[in-house]
Amino acid sequence: MAAETALAAPSSELRVDLLPSDPLLHIFSFLDYRDLIHCSFVCRRLNELSKHNLLWKRLCCKHWLFTDAERLHGGTSWYCLFQQYYKDLGRYIQYYGSLKKAWEELKSFLQQRCPRIIASLKDGATEQELNNMEAQIGCKLPDDYRCSYRIHNGQKLVIPGLMGSMSLSNHYRSEVLLDVETAAGGFQQRRGMRRCLPLTFCFHTGLSQYLALEPEEGRQQFESFYPCPDQTAQDPAAIDMFITGSCFLDWFTTYVHNVVTGEYPIIRDQIFRYVHEKGCVATTGDITVSVSTSFLPELSSVHPPHFFFTYRIRIEMSSSASPDAACQLDSRYWKITTSDGNVEEVQGPGVVGEFPVMTPGKIHEYASCTTFSTPSEFMEGYYTFHRLANKQEVFQVAIPRFHMVCPPFREPNLRMHKSPPTAKPPNHNHSDNDDDFFDGDDGNDDDTNGDVRGINMAAFEGAWCPRRI
Repeated sequence: MAAETALAAPSSELRVDLLPSDPLLHIFSFLDYRDLIHCSFVCRRLNELSKHNLLWKRLCCKHWLFTDAERLHGGTSWYCLFQQYYKDLGRYIQYYGSLKKAWEELKSFLQQRCPRIIASLKDGATEQELNNMEAQIGCKLPDDYRCSYRIHNGQKLVIPGLMGSMSLSNHYRSEVLLDVETAAGGFQQRRGMRRCLPLTFCFHTGLSQYLALEPEEGRQQFESFYPCPDQTAQDPAAIDMFITGSCFLDWFTTYVHNVVTGEYPIIRDQIFRYVHEKGCVATTGDITVSVSTSFLPELSSVHPPHFFFTYRIRIEMSSSASPDAACQLDSRYWKITTSDGNVEEVQGPGVVGEFPVMTPGKIHEYASCTTFSTPSEFMEGYYTFHRLANKQEVFQVAIPRFHMVCPPFREPNLRMHKSPPTAKPPNHNHSDNDDDFFDGDDGNDDDTNGDVRGINMAAFEGAWCPRRI
């Protein structure tokens, strides 16, 4: 009898498909598009609920960055809109949102400040054009690179370049973001640069940043870098690398962030890749001094160690200062400390041949440069001024400490024979393995990516480094 009663009792089992629609839709709102599609195969009711418009609105906004206005203009449902874009761009869904956002932020920022750069951008490449490029170079392109080029196919070969400029005395650099056709034409197969695709190009210096499409010759796959020939090697295929990004997504979005946040200043309608340290500002009385720095890979080398930096200094007198505070800069003093602890002091008249007069509200900016045999160092010092109203009143204005650090650099896996020992500066801090030669085919997987170095590189004392400080 008890068994019959149990059989007759209504089932207390909870079935998801029997839940009311509102809690089900709330649960579905936490699912990604793959999970919603899987739910649509369970039963007819879940199939209908999984296509609810608001669920796909969230996913369209998340993955394709669509707005209500764009959806209404298309005259279709959010579900259908997601389907349309997925058919075309589905392979890039993990990258598209980040890259599309970066492009939109960059264009919005530059539209008011550098409209010439915006006008030089090309429309996105087609999937077929990217497939043709892969067939031409014989290598697969990373999906983040392809995704970005579906949005914009680089820019026209014009100046200024999208990827930053630098101007110093008679030296000028402006890097253009190459389109796929030009990049494919510059694809490298020579020793030392095998399977490297150019990302940028500068007309004035011939400088390019490259993307390593394969883990060859000490490079990690998909990292971006500036090539730097080893000038101490007998073989021209020995090329060191200044690393600029771990992958295309990292390289591009980091650059965009630095532009739109003002980290890189806009000077004469161009993006200048100066970096300003937060807190690198010093105020003495009515005068404030701030400093930004930049590393120039095209004028630097790892072998021999020669690291070239430029710095831009801004001197500003407060607009609220008294007219009697007007003064003139007489001289400069620098204390320079390298990463191996060596200290050098330099004094000289004026700044780059000038003796600026500072009056209330006036700003004076100048750029100079220096080279070091270590990959990092810092400088600090002071300017000496005198009052215009009383030349006997002499005072010092502090220059804040600022650091100059080159990007991480990588040596090729196979180091070629070097020049005779007399041609290289002495190394007083070398390790026992500094002069080892490594064969890339030794079968050791741990050695396939070369040697990444940076601030802790052993210093080369006694190296000759011309300076203009």
